[in-house]
Order: sequence, then C-alpha cells, then structure tokens
Amino acid sequence: QVQLVESGGGLVQPGGSLRLSCAASRDIFNFDIMAWYRQAPGKQRDMIAAVRNSGSTNYVDSVKGRFTISRDNAKNTVYLQMNTLRPEDTAVYYCNAVQKSNFQVWGQGTQVTVSS
Repeated sequence: QVQLVESGGGLVQPGGSLRLSCAASRDIFNFDIMAWYRQAPGKQRDMIAAVRNSGSTNYVDSVKGRFTISRDNAKNTVYLQMNTLRPEDTAVYYCNAVQKSNFQVWGQGTQVTVSS
C-alpha cells in the first residue's frame, strides 16, 4: 500500500511563501488525481488544488493565482507552491491520491500557520 508523507509546513508571515511536498512510497503514476486538501480548526477538510496525470489542474477560487500544484511522477512527489500567504490560509494541509477506481490514500498532514 502506498504511503504519502507531507513536509514543508511551518510558520510564515503574511505575504510569505512556502512549498509543501508530498512524497509517495510507490509510483504515483497509478493515481490519476493527486490533490491537496486543508482543514482549519473547527472546519471541514476541503480540496484546494488537484492535478491529473494529464497535467490538468484545478484550484479553489480562494487560492487561484497564489498557489501552484505540480507533480513529478519520476520522483513520486507532488508539490504545492504557496505564495502571498494570508492568515486565513492557516490550516493542516493534507495530500491525497485517487485512482480511477476511486481508491484513495491520505497523508498524515502538515501544519501551515500564517501569522505575524
């Protein structure tokens, strides 16, 4: 079973940048969709960005133009470049992998805190 491990979270000031990484223990080519979700305290977990094997991407409106998702199948890694961070971006960020059969895997999450 593939395992996903997120890294790159931390504390950053408003307007700053972070790059999250999601490293998979096996080939991510078998997962058509790789996505990033986030969950703020007291709120539900929501998808914010997704990338397919085709390279097509989707973003939630609140992060469009600020966040960029990418995948490197050769390195079995998915990235989330986050720029112009805002306090409302504070959340635990989770990596998610979905096969065409709808089988999915979650990472353990990484905390991102945006605060001055």
